[in-house]
Amino acid sequence: MGKSCSVSRLCILSVVLALVSIATIVTLWTIALTGGDDVTAPWDSYRLSNALVPDYYNITLWPRLSCDPNTGLYIFTGQCTMEFECVKETNLILIHSNKLNYTKLDNMHIARLIASGGGSAPSIKSTWLQPETQYLVIQLNSKLTQKHKYQLYTNFTGELADDLAGFYRSEYEEDGIRKIVATSQMHPTHARKTFPCFDEPAMKAVFYITLIHPPGTVALSNGMEGDIVNTTIDGVAVTKTKFEPTKKMSTYLLAIVVSDYSHLSATQGETLIRIWARRKAIEQRQANYALNVTGPILDFFQLYYDISYPLNKSDQIALPDFYFGAMENWGLVTYRETNLLYDPVTSSNRNKETTATIIAHELAHMWFGNLVTLRWWNEVWLNEGFASYVSYLGADHAEPAWNLKDLIILDDVHRVFAVDALTSSHPLSSKEDSIILPSQISEQFDAISYSKGAAVLRMLSDFLSEQVFVKGLNSYLKHFAYSNTVGDDLWHHLQMAVKANNVSLPCPVREIMNRWVLQMGFPVVTIDTTTGTVSQKHFLLDPESSVTVESPYNYEWLIPVRWMKSGEVQRNILWLMEKEAVNLEMRSGGLWVLANVNITGYYRVNYDHGNWERLFAQLNSEHQVIPVINRAQLVDDAFNLARAQMVSTPLALNTTLYLSGETEYIPWQSALDNLDYYYLMLDRTEVYQPMQDYIKKLVTPLFLYFKNMTSDWTHVPDRHTDQYNQVNAIRMACKTGVTECQKLTTKWFKQWMETPQHNLIEPNLRSAVYCSAMAAGDEEEWMFGWLQFKNATVASEASKLMSALACTSNTQLLERYLSYTLNSTMIRKQDATSVITSVASNSLGQSLAWDFVREQWEYMFTQYGVGSFSFASMISGVTARFSTPAELQQLVEFEEKHRAAGFGSATLAVEQALERTRANINWLQKNKQEILDWFNSQTRH
Repeated sequence: MGKSCSVSRLCILSVVLALVSIATIVTLWTIALTGGDDVTAPWDSYRLSNALVPDYYNITLWPRLSCDPNTGLYIFTGQCTMEFECVKETNLILIHSNKLNYTKLDNMHIARLIASGGGSAPSIKSTWLQPETQYLVIQLNSKLTQKHKYQLYTNFTGELADDLAGFYRSEYEEDGIRKIVATSQMHPTHARKTFPCFDEPAMKAVFYITLIHPPGTVALSNGMEGDIVNTTIDGVAVTKTKFEPTKKMSTYLLAIVVSDYSHLSATQGETLIRIWARRKAIEQRQANYALNVTGPILDFFQLYYDISYPLNKSDQIALPDFYFGAMENWGLVTYRETNLLYDPVTSSNRNKETTATIIAHELAHMWFGNLVTLRWWNEVWLNEGFASYVSYLGADHAEPAWNLKDLIILDDVHRVFAVDALTSSHPLSSKEDSIILPSQISEQFDAISYSKGAAVLRMLSDFLSEQVFVKGLNSYLKHFAYSNTVGDDLWHHLQMAVKANNVSLPCPVREIMNRWVLQMGFPVVTIDTTTGTVSQKHFLLDPESSVTVESPYNYEWLIPVRWMKSGEVQRNILWLMEKEAVNLEMRSGGLWVLANVNITGYYRVNYDHGNWERLFAQLNSEHQVIPVINRAQLVDDAFNLARAQMVSTPLALNTTLYLSGETEYIPWQSALDNLDYYYLMLDRTEVYQPMQDYIKKLVTPLFLYFKNMTSDWTHVPDRHTDQYNQVNAIRMACKTGVTECQKLTTKWFKQWMETPQHNLIEPNLRSAVYCSAMAAGDEEEWMFGWLQFKNATVASEASKLMSALACTSNTQLLERYLSYTLNSTMIRKQDATSVITSVASNSLGQSLAWDFVREQWEYMFTQYGVGSFSFASMISGVTARFSTPAELQQLVEFEEKHRAAGFGSATLAVEQALERTRANINWLQKNKQEILDWFNSQTRH
């Protein structure tokens, strides 16, 4: 026993010494490589060093549009020569590469290095791939020389997968023939999946692109097509298209497409404008509207930025499979079909507005984002928020009769208030070193970045004046053209414009804006009209939640307050600079006071009870005295203040009483958005019927108003927003059981079923009619809708049917529909998450969708691609109704079960769902009885 024990100890000692020796060697080796400052190997860091800077890439790609019979895969092959400059001596080249297989070259390595313009380059010691950090690592035998330029050559193969990332394939059917499109989505970190590159936004370079493709197909890229040659490679007939070099730009803006498409074209000044789409879509004139609005929008931005459009062409292309709404690739913007194509026969005015505003959003980026690019993804909000804000200005220029600028309130400000009032929200800007992983980068593209970004920039433009805002912007863009910036650079240029134009501000632009950008959330401004006291407080939807994230400004803001008294707008902005101040002019003296005129400020407003009552009296006597946007604000603020227990729930519900005399869209939509929360919380309780009865009473006059306006539904209202509110009238009248409405929609749908080739339902009304008819019908209606969806040649029509199929009352059909999302021949991958969300929005489909997501999460998470931010909206959608302890428990268990694998871009959405569910449980317990009593009291009258 004793002997064996001593042998064991000796063995253990030897093993320990060996391990220590190995660890020491590895540590010393790593320290030697990194200069001793950091023991992390450079290839384990997700950020590139600044030792090497790219100059240009010369890339040839050959996508195979037919399947390889041996592997069953679609592939592409490529060659890349990149030239870079050595800024800091190093014996290591790190270049991004993901899912690419490299060919071993004659030097027995997978890369070749030469010095530009002759001279010698260090020889390669070793090359390998580092999948975790997505690098091709090249170790050299000696150091690169500072200020010298080098060229790196690689030869590689990648899969042309259907994963909607990098260089990928999209499929569609035309005249019974299956067709393949090779297309791309490089943003934010997928260029590395297409060719080896320095895949960070600050690493700008020029791109020389050549595409090899089947004869008869068209190749497109950022630059204009140059040489197009038919040739033969390895016995295969091909066409070789060489493109003009791009401007100096970031890798994420590169685009490459090979397709069988046709196009429409026009010229605007010196710029060639082309809209590309499936041949059938072009024949059916679905691209005409996009062509017509692109010119005026480009003209608007050239004037707005005071800089000519930087390129000689503007291509826009509609793709059958595309994860995002659109992507601002410089010179070749890619879109989902629904967002670029507009069919005058079947598309609604909302489709038309979507096309105009999304084109404006993407074209705004051609300057802000592409010409001048933010250095890193932690300030994505400035890029996306800016494009979201000015998209309303660009689209308004193209369609001046639509009054689009006001719609930012519903589509962005109110939308993001809901998210930003949670403790799980986040500031617009993050620290650069906190956004490192590709999944963290993808997560930045959320409602906060787009909509809050738009709202605070609109506020900034308002208190500076648009003229001063635009002057600062012009100077910023001209100064930083073809380079990169940080957010402070914009504040600096705006401050110069403030000074040059003698604008009076309480403190510098940077100081004001940091409060809105570097801390999450927003304030509620409370005005006591009896004393003139004005105070601010961080607004939280759930008053019992606690904020654990510290703020550098202690959740206080510098707030510009525009206000009016009994219909008279006050000239000067009141700046609230501390937690509480007194403004004696705001004492009411029996008159009503209203703050945040036209909601130019990013905050909510509360008043003393007496002022609320005076505002209600004004709404009920002559509501037009209060601006239309502020009528929407009063409803939205009151409902949300009630949820935060800052006013009573009956007070919030009282804001809806005047609606029986209101016909404008924005206040109605604001009320319906807020009542939607009541439906989510209460449609499985005894409050549901009294609520239905009250809303039916409220909406019936609106239904009759539009029946009369349209001469019994025979023509379309003239005004854009009236067309929207007509849809609300029909949707809500049918939903609440107005018999005349239900008979009408069922009749229209039956007529269509009888003559499928002739759909006479007015395009604006189709979404509402389809859903109403589907809910009232059964399998026959559903199968008809499904066939129409599968055969639809217009993407926007398919989208309406796709949503309506989730309106059925038949749970078996809902289960069948959910199962289709796992089969991309039934439901495209890009649409799967929205189908699941639509089913969840049906009260009968809520639990089915949640069960489905839990069962299929792992499959979807791997199959649909971690990079998709549709996962976030899916989590929000399937958990929106959660309001019971049992549902909270299920959500907690779901989070625990998948915590190890992570939730990718949905990580924040899961946190927000947990917080929202807890808030919903509290809200229901506190308010259910009071709401029931209020609805009962109204329906007894």
